[in-house]
Amino acid sequence: MKRTIGLLTLCFMALFAMAQTPENYPANYAKEPRFKALIYYSEHVEEAHLQFAHQAVEFFKKLNYGDGFYLDVTTDFSSYTSQELEKYDVLIMLNDSPHSEQSREAFEHYMENGGCWMGFHAAAYNDKSTGWPWFVQFLGGGVFLCNNWPPQSALLETETDQHDVTRSLPKEFVSAPSEFYQWSPSPRLNPDVQVLVSISQKNYPIGIKDVVNFGDFPIVWTNTRYNMIYLNMGHGDETFIDGTQNLLLTNAFRWVVSLSKNGNPFLK
Repeated sequence: MKRTIGLLTLCFMALFAMAQTPENYPANYAKEPRFKALIYYSEHVEEAHLQFAHQAVEFFKKLNYGDGFYLDVTTDFSSYTSQELEKYDVLIMLNDSPHSEQSREAFEHYMENGGCWMGFHAAAYNDKSTGWPWFVQFLGGGVFLCNNWPPQSALLETETDQHDVTRSLPKEFVSAPSEFYQWSPSPRLNPDVQVLVSISQKNYPIGIKDVVNFGDFPIVWTNTRYNMIYLNMGHGDETFIDGTQNLLLTNAFRWVVSLSKNGNPFLK
């Protein structure tokens, strides 16, 4: 009982303080959840990609402590029509992308009409058998080329300090262990793509069993034709062990949400 009374007192004091704060108060406390997010992942993937998805769901739930936004999680993207997707400010795909024609059309409609997307690792995997040309151009034109194996840490380079996703990051930092995909052609060759983070050339050769010896190796980028960001992290159960990488992921999430066609929710 005493604990309950104490919590109620603290809540009252916080509300009272907020009511008395001047207009130039540095904090912006939300009076209700700021936006709506939908997380999609598949359970029918390799074990390492499922491990990542389960941990990623917990990562985003922690970002939602205090109910700062509405968060829905699904393992069945096919149940969402284009009209239902319109309810969300951002879609987060953890380890897979839509497969059915209906789901692909719904996702295309969502993105072509101002939707926001954050994708990880296998969510962008595509090869010559994928059969989805729109998705390839959405990602910047690259098709999976090769990867390092086994998963390992890598020295990463921040390519600009003039973007909200990377301005608080060091020029170089070491990633948490992952399997990294290299793409052909490199998304950097697309004039609509802005590469934000890449694997340093200092890593070459990278890999123990499967060794990548050379090539351009972007791993975080945005196709500026859309409200989207792709991050190649997301393999196994160690993605969230590094503070700098977690900052990158949080920055990316906050940035893409700020592009919502409903307006930047962090300014409300």
